[in-house]
Amino acid sequence: MTETPHSAQVFDEWDERYTAFLDRLPAHRPNPVVVAEAAGLPAGSALDIGCGLGADAVWLAGQGWQVTALDVSQVALEQAAAAAATAGVHVRWLRNRLEDMQIPAGGFDLVSAHYPALLHTPDGAAGRALLSAVAPGGTLLVVHHADIDVELAKSHGFDPAMYLLHDDVRALFDDRWEVRVERGRRREIPAGADGQHTHDDIIVARLVSPADPTSGRG
Repeated sequence: MTETPHSAQVFDEWDERYTAFLDRLPAHRPNPVVVAEAAGLPAGSALDIGCGLGADAVWLAGQGWQVTALDVSQVALEQAAAAAATAGVHVRWLRNRLEDMQIPAGGFDLVSAHYPALLHTPDGAAGRALLSAVAPGGTLLVVHHADIDVELAKSHGFDPAMYLLHDDVRALFDDRWEVRVERGRRREIPAGADGQHTHDDIIVARLVSPADPTSGRG
């Protein structure tokens, strides 16, 4: 991993967030959308983007997936690794931004991004990296909070306008993808340090045709 001054700042900021809210975060359990969607897929390789405390990654590994889990917070990754050890499963933990990650040849059979903090940038690097991580025939699962309180988020040091949200991700797909969208699915157990997130916006996309290397579309 090459750590740039910008990525080092991002790492520090997210370490501070996790340190501040660690004792207020919900119990360690996988997100229900991951459980529902992955249950119908044959286990293969999986990338968990923004894995946080690792509940999804640990659950997937327990179902036979070969899991790589990515986050920018070392505080979160240490908690996640401890959870994997307790569960007796193996997960490859990486501290990195998605756009700085070396995606393996062929990509991943499942790419899951629950509430990802993927930055808007002029070059669109995060969006390209998100799509390029999916193997041909693979599935991309992206879940955002449907009920963001912008002012509350800003008070926690997180400005939603800086990141790719549901509609931004939807705009990334071309005709190589089969896309299913669900808006406003209620969570049985609210998410967030304050239990403020009660509904999810969900994108499930399957890459049915690989990119044409001569088209310039990745």
